[in-house]
Amino acid sequence: MQSVDRAISVLELLAKNGESGITEIAAELGVHKSTASRLLTVLEQRGLVEQLGQRGKYVIGFGIVRLAGAATGRMDLAQLAQTVCQSLAEQLGETVNVAVPDSGVAINISQVRGAASVTTHNWVGQRTPLHATSSGKVLLAHLPDRQREELLSEELESYTPRTVTDIADLRAELDQVLRDGYTACFEELELGLNALAAPVRGPDGGVLAAISASGPSYRLSRRRIRQVAPQLIAAAGELSQRLGYLGD
Repeated sequence: MQSVDRAISVLELLAKNGESGITEIAAELGVHKSTASRLLTVLEQRGLVEQLGQRGKYVIGFGIVRLAGAATGRMDLAQLAQTVCQSLAEQLGETVNVAVPDSGVAINISQVRGAASVTTHNWVGQRTPLHATSSGKVLLAHLPDRQREELLSEELESYTPRTVTDIADLRAELDQVLRDGYTACFEELELGLNALAAPVRGPDGGVLAAISASGPSYRLSRRRIRQVAPQLIAAAGELSQRLGYLGD
């Protein structure tokens, strides 16, 4: 227990000071330098501290960020997403939503309308089909294989003449999601409504949600979707970072 207490004291000391050498740490803990050195070695092996250059001072390591990210990931995703959604909606002028998977559908948990948005529809709390929405396709593409195959074995409902219901075509789109890092839907859930979405990842890299932008097809055309896709992907990356994802 004493070693655990001392290890925590080392982390708190580095958090307070920013950086410290072995001599300083040993003095603060009231232990011999060899004891402080052993503690730092163990913490460094776990990525919780890092040494600044050879025989340099120690600082908090990125392992701490991952631990903090795991706690952050349990926070209210909708609240964390609000700032990112607001910024993206302002950039694009379109409605931005965040959706999560829920028992074979996507459920929207956050929404911000852009200045150019003409819709008054509130999607928050709405359950939407995975195969007929951009957010849904992102979530479907990243489901565990077994769960995805179970959903694809069911008959797919057609919501408009443009809904993709052919399994082979849908599989091809899901593969494209994994390659491109985003996907788009063109009037598949509602006529006149287009959308694009990108994955939001948690601390372990798993996809927790999808962030999407939607708007009228005359404005959010195929060409414009290709133009704004990098902004959407960047917003998804920013939200992922807020959730503790540090990238590959």
